Amino acid sequence: MQILKPDFSRFESIKDFPYKENFVDFENLKMHYIDEGNGETILALHGEPTWSYLYRKFIPTLKNYRFIAPDFIGFGKSDKIVGRKNYSFDLHFKSLENLIHKLDLNDITLVVQDWGGLLGLSLLAEYPERFKRVVVLNTFLPAGKKLAFPFRLWRMFAKYHPSLPVSGIVQYASYQKLSKKVLDAYDAPFPNKKHKGGAVAFPLLVPAHRNDPAVKPMQKARDILSQWNKPALVMFSDKDKVFSGLEKFFYKLIPTSNQQQKITIKDAGHFLQEEKGEEIANYIDKFMKDDLRIKE
Repeated sequence: MQILKPDFSRFESIKDFPYKENFVDFENLKMHYIDEGNGETILALHGEPTWSYLYRKFIPTLKNYRFIAPDFIGFGKSDKIVGRKNYSFDLHFKSLENLIHKLDLNDITLVVQDWGGLLGLSLLAEYPERFKRVVVLNTFLPAGKKLAFPFRLWRMFAKYHPSLPVSGIVQYASYQKLSKKVLDAYDAPFPNKKHKGGAVAFPLLVPAHRNDPAVKPMQKARDILSQWNKPALVMFSDKDKVFSGLEKFFYKLIPTSNQQQKITIKDAGHFLQEEKGEEIANYIDKFMKDDLRIKE
């Protein structure tokens, strides 16, 4: 298995991500994460094909908390494995498991979006005692049913494209026009095709049949969330070409999500953290403070 180290020079021109690099060892790989501030712990998980840069707009607003955002293996400043077939749900799950154990994270407020939801909500289901609250953004928990035709096209595109156009995907899934500097930041982790195995793999790892190994942990996540008695906040955007409308699934699934204000993030696409980061962070801050006031 060939492992590629990040080319850190490619990140030097990114001026709006001044956060200290931290690394945790996972097997023979290094996983990067940012760890900013002090206070209650927020663990924020990105999706496909982004990295922790996606959460940069949250940090100033959530400065009174400890804000942790890792880069999945194959993304951001984490190590990359060559070859999409070397990536699996289990690899990503165990790397997150390793992170929360090595950092000894407890009383976590979990923030998830896209693949961050598939993995993060599965992690919450395995260790519910470590999680205090959950914030769900533009994601889903597939149970192995036949995938919709547009998603099957996306899988074929990812699988057969000669070199996945990462920033092009981010722009296509966004509602607003993103600047060249922002798009360059999303391209920074991927100097060439060999570095893109993780990004190619994620669409192909979405379970498309009942026997897929990812179905069992995602079904467990559904089961645990259906009995969730801790605070939950669901926020989806209205211009997501992938997940708009699926907020209803989570409102129905998570009992405590109906105790919160039902919030729709207006004029944002799939990567709502990129387009409406400060707004979402303010909602999270209020959500956490309101919960603390109730407990007092």
